Amino acid sequence: MIEILEEDFFLQSGVEVGILRLDKIHPVVSGNKIYKLKYYLESAIAEGQKNIVTLGGPYSNHLHATAFAAKQYGLKAIGLLKGSKPACLSVTLEDCLQMGMELRWSEKNTLEHTQSAWIKENFPHALFIPQGGQGKPGIKGASEIMSIQGVEKFDRILAACGTGTMGAGLILGQKEHQRCNLISVLKNNFSVTTDICNLLKINELSDVRATIDFSYHLGGYAKKSTELFDSMNLFYSNHNVPSDFVYTGKLVHAFYQMLKRGVFSKGEKVLLIHSGGLQGNRSLTKGELIF
Repeated sequence: MIEILEEDFFLQSGVEVGILRLDKIHPVVSGNKIYKLKYYLESAIAEGQKNIVTLGGPYSNHLHATAFAAKQYGLKAIGLLKGSKPACLSVTLEDCLQMGMELRWSEKNTLEHTQSAWIKENFPHALFIPQGGQGKPGIKGASEIMSIQGVEKFDRILAACGTGTMGAGLILGQKEHQRCNLISVLKNNFSVTTDICNLLKINELSDVRATIDFSYHLGGYAKKSTELFDSMNLFYSNHNVPSDFVYTGKLVHAFYQMLKRGVFSKGEKVLLIHSGGLQGNRSLTKGELIF
């Protein structure tokens, strides 16, 4: 699952680079989703739950993966989306419907309080999975990524960061000689630092050899730019590895910029985590990416 990447720029920088291809795990439940959903779904089965309810957007990797995984487990999945139902559904949501997920739209202020009494009142017999699999079960599953064979050989782990669930899991599972650099894909998402610290019961990320970089969001969550697409296309041209514009693309862009800044030490072994989510690229205009 780990591919070693060779490029003149990497050699000049004196670093060995690998990429963990979680996008190759499964054609639908790709990337980190299979890990973050694992213990939620097992809990639903153990507790005799028949229904699960979760949140997402029109091109949500989380909704897409949950719809498929729930079907495999024999569970009824309900996906909640903000706002009013659009006249035309995205290809992602069409997939979710075909996989048996029930879609419901609700006002934004309602969805912002889904972990309150509202969710219990409207879905009393369902297991609630927070958006992105956030929470202890998601972290526990994500920590198992660090146990994949070969990961232990790397000194530095780089991964995109949204809700912080995977990031917390990577930190939890890292070895003594490793450190995690998380790249925030959201603009001004500074609260994720506190969220991760609270979940891991630590005072500072530095206590566990981890950092979050907020410099590479490129305008904010799911924002598009020529700069982003150029980095994604360059990475694909050099390594034949596709990335998605929401998460892994920003990771790739950040990595190139960090190399230019001389962030890494000579001889350091750096592992990029490909968290999947390629289906989200279907929202892009043809020709923006070369893959």
